[in-house]
Amino acid sequence: MRKKWVTLLVLILGIIPFVAISLVPLLTSAFTKPAETPTPVASPNTSDQVAELQAQEKGYQLVLEREPNNPTALEGLVMTRLQLIQLGKGSIKSVIDPLKKLAAQRPEQSEYAILLGQAQQQTGDREGAAQTYQAILAKAPGNLNALRGLVDLYLQENRPQAALGLIEETLQGAEQANQVQPGSVDVTSVQLLLGDIYIAQKQFGEALTLFQNLSKEHPADFRPVLAQAMTLTEQGKAAEAAPLYAKAVELAPAKYKDQIQRAAQQVQRQSESAAPTKSTE
Repeated sequence: MRKKWVTLLVLILGIIPFVAISLVPLLTSAFTKPAETPTPVASPNTSDQVAELQAQEKGYQLVLEREPNNPTALEGLVMTRLQLIQLGKGSIKSVIDPLKKLAAQRPEQSEYAILLGQAQQQTGDREGAAQTYQAILAKAPGNLNALRGLVDLYLQENRPQAALGLIEETLQGAEQANQVQPGSVDVTSVQLLLGDIYIAQKQFGEALTLFQNLSKEHPADFRPVLAQAMTLTEQGKAAEAAPLYAKAVELAPAKYKDQIQRAAQQVQRQSESAAPTKSTE
């Protein structure tokens, strides 16, 4: 059962935080909400909260009628609508138009375009999402969020060769890009994403070899170690993965240690529950 652990717990750890950080937790929560999730029964408190948010939404809309490109109102509208979605009201589609305006207004801040691409992807507009990600990469070929989004789209469309081609092209151009703008392409993080593609295609041997080589090249970096552990987990080799999880915890910065430890504990519990029980006579 693949949960994109390498993407979520390895790649994301190497991504520069969004400038629009206040929007990210809501977007992450809303975008990962299953479509089949039933609308929760509203409690009195929830009803009051919905009414308050709807009033805020109307207020932002009134401002935008007078000032269609007011960035504060646009961002407030996105935030409010995402909160309503969390409460079972509204849809992700409602944030696309204000995000388009924010992305157009502030092209130097790719965070808005990334959020737009995620919204388009979540609502099934794969073509729109691909165009959004490609526009970002045309200006910033090392943007890891855009790379990750476009790779995910290609894999959803069963186009692994397109995903591989994108990463290979990025790696081939990394040296030149970093000469123009130092640090613009994080080669290690891009290689980790390449390993994630291998895992998606169940090419576990290629993924392990890649991660092992990265560990040798960057012995102080916990991410390739964690990636090895997760690859072995995907293969059902929890016992082999355990010492690698422990090593990743040791190497990781303090703010990531708990996340990795929880992942290791979950793997251990799943391994124990899947183990056959010995019968006694």
